[in-house]
Amino acid sequence: MPRGTIRKAMSGFYYVKSDEGTFQCRGRGLFRKQNITPLVGDNVEFEADNQTEGVITSVAERENELARPPIANVDQAILVSSVKEPDFHTKLLDRFLVVIESKFILPIICFTKMDLISEENQEEIQKYIEDYQKIGYTCVQTSSEIDEGLEELLPYVKGKTSVVAGQSGVGKSSLLNALQPNLELKTDDISAALGRGKHTTRHVELLEIGDGLIADTPGFSSLDFQEIEKETLPHCFPEFVERASQCKFRGCSHQNEPKCAVKAAVENGEIPAYRYEHYKEFYQEIVDRKPRYPSS
Repeated sequence: MPRGTIRKAMSGFYYVKSDEGTFQCRGRGLFRKQNITPLVGDNVEFEADNQTEGVITSVAERENELARPPIANVDQAILVSSVKEPDFHTKLLDRFLVVIESKFILPIICFTKMDLISEENQEEIQKYIEDYQKIGYTCVQTSSEIDEGLEELLPYVKGKTSVVAGQSGVGKSSLLNALQPNLELKTDDISAALGRGKHTTRHVELLEIGDGLIADTPGFSSLDFQEIEKETLPHCFPEFVERASQCKFRGCSHQNEPKCAVKAAVENGEIPAYRYEHYKEFYQEIVDRKPRYPSS
């Protein structure tokens, strides 16, 4: 039975790339009963009805998967954050980072529209970039024309399956168009009234770009932590993981425990205070969330 990878999902069809070509497939009827939803990035087996169509019969075990955007088997996430139009927010970036870290996916932070900010704001943004680099994150910078910085990003794309994600209007489609000009992905200007971009991407698709596969994904402005438990959250902050063994208590939540190495690092400036504040907010959000399933 032929095998392939789902490259695109749209209108109930899955487009499977195999050695024999690309097949437009439906999911097997039993999938719904088995609560299986094929995702872009899935490695699948399928039965070919003819030279262009088929039915997916099985989905291989996934290395990882994301719910928003719905995609599987990702090597890395290129998190696009504009510094202007829309303005840069550390909390939103940290939300993205927590979700990506929880899936054991490597994050790369791409700061876009660097040429649109004033010299005063430039200094502030550079300080944030230094903070994230000290944590260990790879940071790339591009201009609003996306000309500068691409040579820095391309080596990270080669041979990898990447997801490009970020708030609407930050320049995800523009970035992909610059990496592969013949894509001609639709882009829209920022809505002045809303201060955010219009949704220009309607489906998830893996595109062959820079000797790798990159997913262009629908933009969204908020993320929840439904799949993350409070005990897991500290592991989504690399600078906390680095110091956790120095805490007095094993399993320290870095909240109210005495002799906490993370809190000490915040107090002496080794960990940015805003990162710790975001951690506490996220922790409380997880504690306060409603159960996903009603108790019987």
